[in-house]
Amino acid sequence: MNQQIPELTLNDGLKVPAIGLGTYSLKGADGVKAIAGAIDLGYRLIDTAFNYENEGAVGEAVKRSSVPREKLLICSKLPGRRHAYQEALVTIEESLYRAGLDYYDLYLIHWPNPKQDLYVEAWQAMIEARKRGYIRSIGVSNFLPEYNARLVRETGVAPSLNQIELHPYFDQADQRQKDAEYGIIPESWSPLGRGHHMLQDDRIARIAAAHGKTPSQVILRWHTQLGSIPIPKAGSLQHQKENLELFDFELSEAEMNVIRSFGDGDGRGRLWGQDPAEYEEF
Repeated sequence: MNQQIPELTLNDGLKVPAIGLGTYSLKGADGVKAIAGAIDLGYRLIDTAFNYENEGAVGEAVKRSSVPREKLLICSKLPGRRHAYQEALVTIEESLYRAGLDYYDLYLIHWPNPKQDLYVEAWQAMIEARKRGYIRSIGVSNFLPEYNARLVRETGVAPSLNQIELHPYFDQADQRQKDAEYGIIPESWSPLGRGHHMLQDDRIARIAAAHGKTPSQVILRWHTQLGSIPIPKAGSLQHQKENLELFDFELSEAEMNVIRSFGDGDGRGRLWGQDPAEYEEF
């Protein structure tokens, strides 16, 4: 693709594309083909996780793509059962071996698991892993503002990025504002919502028609204009291409507000029922 994807600069200086590819459920030979195709198409930020069980497919796709490794940003995540310091370090090493990579550009703590209360220990391991050259930039996923504040208070190191549930039903305004105080960039998982109900909404259809775009493109553009990095999962070449074509139009403030109005007060849990204050990932 010829279209230039804008970049955002994280608080540690790493530059990341304004959109990435989610790979959850992209596995095996078909997953490798889909991910390698996405890289060849123009994606440079690829998101995986230890618990997705597809780090190997991502690593193989990196090898097969036409793009040099140093031009890609590969992100993986530490699972909840591996928050203890030494376990975390070993898990990061295993992540690298699985993918056949020398380093990850980004590595995140997948969930805080506050009942275990080991996330600060996990964060200390991430800091050490960065010193060892395993990771270029360290961040978190699904961390509430008070958890991020505690990381900074106890270690002096702020996450570079927080991957959170963010979609028009739940725009995370308070979270984004508080994270911004530490320079933490938001990244949106499930950016189109679950079941894609909003893609059939007449209000979205009207905005899409006004710009000659699809409903998916309109919602993804909303994310980028909020300053968040959407990482939609797409296995087909058509959807991968469509999801990249976001930067040749701009939503007005009125259009942004229409999309924001989908939030109905239920917020978190409307789609997934995973509250970071309660949910325990293993």
